[in-house]
Amino acid sequence: MSKKLLVIGASILQLPAIKRAKEKGFIVAVVDMNPKAIGIKYADKFYNISTLDKEKVYSAARDFSADGVMTLATDMPVRSVAYATNKLNLPGISFDTACKSTDKGEMIKTFKEQGVASPWFYIINDYNMLKKYIKEIRYPCIIKPVDNAGSRGVMLANDEHELLKAYPYSLQCSRNGKVIIEEFMQGPEVSVETMTIDGETTVLNITDKLTTGSPHFVEMGHSQPSILSEYDKIKITELAKQAVNAIGINIGPAHVEIILTAEGPKLVELGARMGGDCITTHLVPLSTGIDMVGLTIDLLTGQKVNLNSIINLGSAIRFISASSGIIEKIDGLEEVRKINGVKEVCLMKHVGEKVTDINSSLDRVGYVIAQGKTAIEAMDICEEALSKINILTKE
Repeated sequence: MSKKLLVIGASILQLPAIKRAKEKGFIVAVVDMNPKAIGIKYADKFYNISTLDKEKVYSAARDFSADGVMTLATDMPVRSVAYATNKLNLPGISFDTACKSTDKGEMIKTFKEQGVASPWFYIINDYNMLKKYIKEIRYPCIIKPVDNAGSRGVMLANDEHELLKAYPYSLQCSRNGKVIIEEFMQGPEVSVETMTIDGETTVLNITDKLTTGSPHFVEMGHSQPSILSEYDKIKITELAKQAVNAIGINIGPAHVEIILTAEGPKLVELGARMGGDCITTHLVPLSTGIDMVGLTIDLLTGQKVNLNSIINLGSAIRFISASSGIIEKIDGLEEVRKINGVKEVCLMKHVGEKVTDINSSLDRVGYVIAQGKTAIEAMDICEEALSKINILTKE
């Protein structure tokens, strides 16, 4: 008899899990507030409810008689997933771990309490609290909402004036009205893709990141495996495992973001789910041969999994940007698809749509994914592809 998987979210982010589960013979149901979500047509059953409503998600999982519940690439449904799996005694992290991993304030407090290397920080509940601590804060610093992602609400502040100016911007991106101000850490940034089975954490790969830099630090590219030194990668691996353990993840994937500072690696944040930006759905399989989506599905439905790497290659993704304005014409896509090593080209904005400056991941126009013998070769292929894509915009 086929096993049943409930996927929380049916957007393009969750599509890889929905499709992979169907390929593996699962009966799949999806939960989404949007009745037109792209993943619905691939599922066997649809529950039109909010992914944030943990009670209704639990009711859906019970009604569906799910063997497993999961999401990927976004933090928002993580609490609902954990609430349902805990109530139904299905494989998954605890609700407490889900809460800590989706609130950057609680997360960093946990890291400090557990002795995990992380930046200094202030959790700000309101404007009066900001004024109280503003003379203590060291500059430059980062301000960001405690409960958002994709660089939304993230700003660098070089002094008191810039911090006061950035506060309303960051606050408007916070759902619970809290922001966190923390040390501005300088150095190469990586993410660590992990899988934990029976409390034992394995690092599948380390991903190098390319960002826009100050003031928003939006991610514009990723590549695997990391080209950092073996010594640095060992230290990063140790810190990532320490963070996963500190937050309480005893099963499933995690996406751990780390900056290699002059003082050594320090935690940025952690997601108790598979990473987004095609890192775990595309880059990990292309660089290691490990089907991370399929492994997660099997693990969270109580099946045995094998983490052995099959290949040792390079993979990369580069995001496409364009000048602000309305897109009038896009050229070069067919030529790019013919480049050896290009695995996927995707546009998220099209002719007639508005393009803005890159302030968050939502402002990116599309992406190119490539595979090479090494990470550097894969990055070069992506850069060649980007050079051939021409997007004409008009103000």
